[in-house]
Amino acid sequence: MDAYEIAVIPGDGIGPEVVDAALPIVADAAENAGFSFETTRFDWGTERYLDRDEMMPDDGLDRLSGFDSIFLGAVGHPEVPDHVTLHGLLLPIRKGFDQYVCKRPNVLFEGIESPLRGYGAGDVDFVVYRENTEGEYASVGGREHRGFDHETAVQSALFTRRGTERIVRAAFEAAAEREGRLTSITKSNAQAHSMVFWDDVVEDVAAEFPSVEVERLLVDAAAMDLIRRPHEFDVLVASNLFGDILTDVGAQITGSMGLAPSGNVHPGESYPSMFEPVHGSAPDIVGEGVANPLATVLSWSMLFEELGEIGAADALWNAVTDQLADEDAPRTPDIGGTAGTGAVVADLRSRL
Repeated sequence: MDAYEIAVIPGDGIGPEVVDAALPIVADAAENAGFSFETTRFDWGTERYLDRDEMMPDDGLDRLSGFDSIFLGAVGHPEVPDHVTLHGLLLPIRKGFDQYVCKRPNVLFEGIESPLRGYGAGDVDFVVYRENTEGEYASVGGREHRGFDHETAVQSALFTRRGTERIVRAAFEAAAEREGRLTSITKSNAQAHSMVFWDDVVEDVAAEFPSVEVERLLVDAAAMDLIRRPHEFDVLVASNLFGDILTDVGAQITGSMGLAPSGNVHPGESYPSMFEPVHGSAPDIVGEGVANPLATVLSWSMLFEELGEIGAADALWNAVTDQLADEDAPRTPDIGGTAGTGAVVADLRSRL
């Protein structure tokens, strides 16, 4: 029997709630599929920052490096600036473990109503491949002359051929396995260096995938078209910033941030990947027992898939799909129900 070691960072806000609620069904799926896993919890996040002035310890990456994978609940606190959260925990892990693929599926499930008129189950099904270690989120720049009226801030994006080419190739490979359509998102009319460079790399890689149809959109047009014609998208590939923005649009048009899973993936064996729901820490509902656990369950499905445990991955994904299609099943308030977190998970476990 295969056994895996998973690092769990429950994080902040509703993070611990959804992580703890989901673990029993995750364990069920693993047992049914014939493997096991052990979790080690790390109390890293904004509570630690408020107490110790650090999101994670200096040796955090060393402590995580030996695990097969990492699961993150959520991070964020009203009293901690978002840039502290991002640069104190998320970016160090993504960059330190070279998790250069941020993979975010967007599916309109049966039983979920899109805010877009005329769209039903399965009409929207696309995945975003977001570059995850450089681009606009590179820490290149600084601030000078603080406190003076000529205070200056410089923030530079960083695009390398290696970094751009590998995320673009990963997206083309996914498109070749799906419906054969890829959309590259840029702003090359205004960013004549970085984004034209991105366009050039896409053209180079496209030559290796003649069966994939390529569409090129400026990010503002892409934001519009995700609302206007989401059914026409299959695989989107974008830089760190553009991918970050468009995936939130994708989550909303498919029903709820509470249904949006993601993976920060290092495609290889050198480092662990990290998986997380993207709904955030939701401080307004902490402790009320109504947080939607489905994005967490779907993120565990992605984690198992990356480990090669396809049976467990499919079981978790199908349990969520079946539950959402059942009009009598419990639902949390964000998707139109009145049930609590525990009732949703209990129903999911019965479906396994």
